[in-house]
Amino acid sequence: MNVSAAISVAEARARILAGVSPDRPTELVPLARAYGRTLAEDLAATRTQPSKAVSAMDGYAVRAVDLAVLPTKLRQIGESAAGHGFSGRLGAGETVRIFTGAPLPDGADAILMQEDAKAEDGVIEPLRNVGAGRFIRAKGLDFTAGETLLRRGTRLGPSEMALAAAMNHAEIKVARRPRVGILATGDELVAPGGAIGPDQIVASNSFAVAALVEAAGGEPIDLGIAADALAALEAKIQAARDAGADVLVTLGGASVGDHDLVRPALAKEGMEFGFWRIAMRPGKPLIHGRLGGMAILGLPGNPVSTIVAGLLFLSPLVRALSGDPTAADDPSEPAALGEAIGENDGREDYLRAALSASPDGLPTATPFKAQDSSLLGVLARAQCLLIRAPHAPAAEAGERCRIIRLP
Repeated sequence: MNVSAAISVAEARARILAGVSPDRPTELVPLARAYGRTLAEDLAATRTQPSKAVSAMDGYAVRAVDLAVLPTKLRQIGESAAGHGFSGRLGAGETVRIFTGAPLPDGADAILMQEDAKAEDGVIEPLRNVGAGRFIRAKGLDFTAGETLLRRGTRLGPSEMALAAAMNHAEIKVARRPRVGILATGDELVAPGGAIGPDQIVASNSFAVAALVEAAGGEPIDLGIAADALAALEAKIQAARDAGADVLVTLGGASVGDHDLVRPALAKEGMEFGFWRIAMRPGKPLIHGRLGGMAILGLPGNPVSTIVAGLLFLSPLVRALSGDPTAADDPSEPAALGEAIGENDGREDYLRAALSASPDGLPTATPFKAQDSSLLGVLARAQCLLIRAPHAPAAEAGERCRIIRLP
């Protein structure tokens, strides 16, 4: 295989994801710590909800037949509240005061809203008829015991968390969060808040990559900054192994300059190379390979290149390692061009762009004039990446395009 040839974005993503085993490690966690995790097995209800018919309104439990002809009066014989149902049975001409979520008394088949009744001294006068079943939540309306409601591969958001709790699951089996070692490289880098020399810059990429990892369901491991020396890089690579990293992400040093030592260091450690160049802009130099059980992604050092490559390749990799079956899905969506744009060269281009409303309902994407891969200020103002296919012809404002929304 020719590892020096640049490959397409689609091929790069497919090859990165092809290395993910479908059988991911799992763990049993308390429901309270399961938010954002991915289910490792189908989840079925252990109970029926509601477990019996309940009222959907505050009002009066009645027999619909007793309200067929008005005017009439009913005698209140008790009360049913949530957690404290009425134990008797409703007879002809009788009613029970009831509140939302309270069990429906035996003999009742409808709810008369309190706004539709006059109450005085235990006597209720209905102001309108109600049909049988009105304002009643039937037993099992939401779900029944044994019903599978959450499938393997579901990522647990607020609604799924509530549903799992309602199904009476205190613990659930989820895919183990992949551990991602993040290593910044370069003599020019210093940590934020430190003393900055005349030829140095602040290391910012690690924070963006850690955020991408967390958003995708992974656990970031900060390996710090490695100097431009093989021994320093080798020590950090070993630290990633010692930390049990599933993925090692290196930042910078992925090209072929005299000071780009990431590839030689990984090669010395025994990494099996996949590819290292992608026909895209920004982010052409990107190392991919495997070092034992650890996947390797060497991202370029320019901040925008790091983040764009992270969105396109690292995020789906972490999602796949987290058990997400949709990790390989196309993240793009249609949009309209906000202005005319020239023809593209042989690299797939990802332009930082602003989004606005379009008359036809599609978002309008307008690229910023400045597209240099070092401009974090432009990236922070952008809402999307405007995708230009290799050799795309010039296009006019209003023509269709594809975008990837930025988080």
